[in-house]
Formats: sequence, C-alpha cells, structure tokens
Amino acid sequence: MPGTFEPLPGGGAAVALDDVEISIIRSLAVQLLELIGPGPAADAPDDPLAELFAQGPSEPPTDPVLKRLFPDAYSDPEQPASPRDAEEQRAYSAEFRRYTENDLRAGKRDNALAVIRSLDALASAAAGEGGAVLKLSPAESQQWLGALNDLRLAIGSRLEITDEEDTDLLYRLPDEDPRKPMVMAYLWLGGLQETLVGTLMP
Repeated sequence: MPGTFEPLPGGGAAVALDDVEISIIRSLAVQLLELIGPGPAADAPDDPLAELFAQGPSEPPTDPVLKRLFPDAYSDPEQPASPRDAEEQRAYSAEFRRYTENDLRAGKRDNALAVIRSLDALASAAAGEGGAVLKLSPAESQQWLGALNDLRLAIGSRLEITDEEDTDLLYRLPDEDPRKPMVMAYLWLGGLQETLVGTLMP
C-alpha cells in the first residue's frame, strides 16, 4: 500500500503515508487555501444570508494559478474567435463567473480543509510512529480527489505545463534544476490521484 491508494471493503480508500508525506500534502493544501482565499461571509460573519446572496467577481483572476482553477466558461484558447464573438464570450463568461465562482471557491476550500483535517487527525493518532495508514470514507475520497486535482493544476500552472509533451520534459530535468522538487511533488500527486480514481471505479 505505500504511496498508493487501495480500496477499502464497503467503499472508501486507504493509503500509507509517512511523516514527510503527511507534511508535504498538508503544506500544499494550506497554500491552496491561502490562494483561494476566505469566503464572502468572512467579511460579514454576523449575517448568515450574506454568502447566500453574495455575487462573485465578473473578471477572471490575474494570478495564473487561479486562472487555471477558475477558467472562463465560454472561451477556448485553441479556437480564436472573431472580435465580435470574443466580446460576446467575455460577456457570457463574466455573467457565468458572477453567479458560480463563489460556489466553486467554497467547494475547493471545503476539499482542501477536508484534506488538512484528515491529515491532522492522522498525525495526532500516529504521533511518534513515523507514519500511518489514512482511511477515507467514500465522501472523503471524493473530497481528496478534488483537492489532489486542484493541487496538480496549481503546481502544473506554476511549472507552465500545458500538455503531455511538457510533462514528458519534466522527467528529464537535471537534479540541480530549481524546479525539480515541485516536479517531484507534481508527479507524486499524480500517482496518488490516479490510484484514488481507481478505488472509486465500480
């Protein structure tokens, strides 16, 4: 089981993680949370309806990672549009973003928090053991899958990975390349994600 998710009887998944692996995933999830930012209700914690009626931004994020996590809904960079069509796509994307981005951010925040909480519980239970087996329910497995996907998108954006050819080049990076640790994390998370998907297949 080391380093790979395996299905649990009755549903869910399990993976053995050592202290270093727990620390890496937790640190990445915390960074993802900081990047996504707090929800709109954080500005008005005494108003339970604030988040329900809050509208999101209409413009895409400027940070390239957030652009990757929250892309425009009606644009396709591989199919350039005419100026008129491009303007129409921007208008549709702005409207779609205004009413969906807050919910998307909340979902990604919830997934990252679920990862952090399960790792904290695991580390607490396995204090001094050097690692432990993380066991996830089916619902937690789905949250982990979402968070792993977001983490890989974030790291891939920082590494400027846009297609499979870029991924192939990562394997050939020399050890002294400063991107190497991020590349190793990207590939490792990919392996975790792939095996977790396998546990969820019928």
